[in-house]
Amino acid sequence: MVISGTSTEEEHGLHHAVDTSLAYRYIQNPLPRFCMPEWEIPKEAAYQIVNDELMLDGNPRLNLASFVTTWMEPECDKLIEESLNKNYIDMDEYPISTELQDRCVNMIARLFNAPLKEEEEAVGVSTAGSSEAIMLAGLACKRKWQNKRKAEGKPFEKPNIVTGANVQVCWEKFAQYFEVELRDVKIREGYYVMDPDKAIELIDENTICVCAILGSTYNGEFEDIRRLNDLLKKKNAETGWDIPIHVDAASGGFVAPFLYPQLKWDFRLPLVRSINVSGHKYGLVYAGVGWIIWRTKQDLPEELTFHINYLGVDQPTFTLNFSKGASQIIAQYYQLIRLGFQGYQAIIKNCRENALYLTRELKKTGKFHILSKEMGVPLVALSLRNRSKYNEHDVSDNLRRHGWIVPAYTMAPDAEHVHLLRIVIREDFNRTMAGRLLKDIHAVLGHLDSRTGYGALVPRDEMEVSGLIHTSRTRRTWKLWKKHGMLKTNGVC
Repeated sequence: MVISGTSTEEEHGLHHAVDTSLAYRYIQNPLPRFCMPEWEIPKEAAYQIVNDELMLDGNPRLNLASFVTTWMEPECDKLIEESLNKNYIDMDEYPISTELQDRCVNMIARLFNAPLKEEEEAVGVSTAGSSEAIMLAGLACKRKWQNKRKAEGKPFEKPNIVTGANVQVCWEKFAQYFEVELRDVKIREGYYVMDPDKAIELIDENTICVCAILGSTYNGEFEDIRRLNDLLKKKNAETGWDIPIHVDAASGGFVAPFLYPQLKWDFRLPLVRSINVSGHKYGLVYAGVGWIIWRTKQDLPEELTFHINYLGVDQPTFTLNFSKGASQIIAQYYQLIRLGFQGYQAIIKNCRENALYLTRELKKTGKFHILSKEMGVPLVALSLRNRSKYNEHDVSDNLRRHGWIVPAYTMAPDAEHVHLLRIVIREDFNRTMAGRLLKDIHAVLGHLDSRTGYGALVPRDEMEVSGLIHTSRTRRTWKLWKKHGMLKTNGVC
């Protein structure tokens, strides 16, 4: 195999090049960082270069900032690998993949108590995640409101949507992208979700829907959707309006049915017209799949569905993108039939038990206020009782040196003065890991307590005792995190 010639750093300007490191076995010229190389390189070298760079990423299993699934069974991994080359949108070529999506839609719709007859098909579609699902739900609400206003001969230029200030950023994107006024109910210290009574005060004849969150991204809390439904039903009756509810169940949609089956938040409430859920969160699938379900066909205006035939057959489509892989849809179907209701319930219950265990143990330290609720998404949200010597960002900073990614961020408006840490409990976070995390939190608090001033850092030699920090790779990782990651204070994910 021919090895490329060598050259000096000055000739290539290495600050604009990728260091080939161990790939020097195959290639000796540095690669340009921001433009395509002139010549091909051996596949072994390409793999080594990319792999070396990826080593500086964090460990997904220790990323407690994210709700997104980081582990699946090897059998499902194999199915994903075998279907990576399938483009889902080519329904004529891959009809079984389309069939599996339809089965998932129907399973999830019935999980959410959609009013379907035994053989009736549900209305919904897979998406890239809840962000796309929310865009589609919002568009359906806007178009349905516009059609009604046009039929009544009334103005339809100023639609608005009512949410809590604690919504995920995708709702702000929807409002900006599709020219809808966003009216947000401000939160307050001690009450960190949308107040249904205050939401009703913000609606008017131009409100296309009220968005309720089943599992706030800030502290995991469920909003009181049943009370919102009752208040909105009364307001609609008084005014003649027909304002619906959309439920953003990105995090809680695969939690509530298994932990709190008696809780009415879904299609059992008459004003809930659509629900989105992330398959890649507690649906237990890797990143890249979400779902949007409508109550009935009438809740999805027909003109939003496009029909195309240039892939060989007439195909209806209602998505923001076109091509997408079928592998995540297949993985979702695998999980639904593999686990069934009882399997999902066992996993989600175990997540809750681990969250409750962490909550109890962290309370014992006397250092924290617990901001998460027992009924909600399995996570622990907490803030420091005493911030005179250090703050939540210092704790987060020090925990990264143990390998843990625990975000520190501020609450939504008008409670930005509240700072908190969030520990998301996923399926792959077990009791042993919980014990290690608690030990490391105790170590961090002890060291921060023993020092004065902000930003006190734990000495390297003492951190290495844990066995988690001991490689030059981790030291380089920390430098990159410090440079690029520490500016992010919002743990939304």
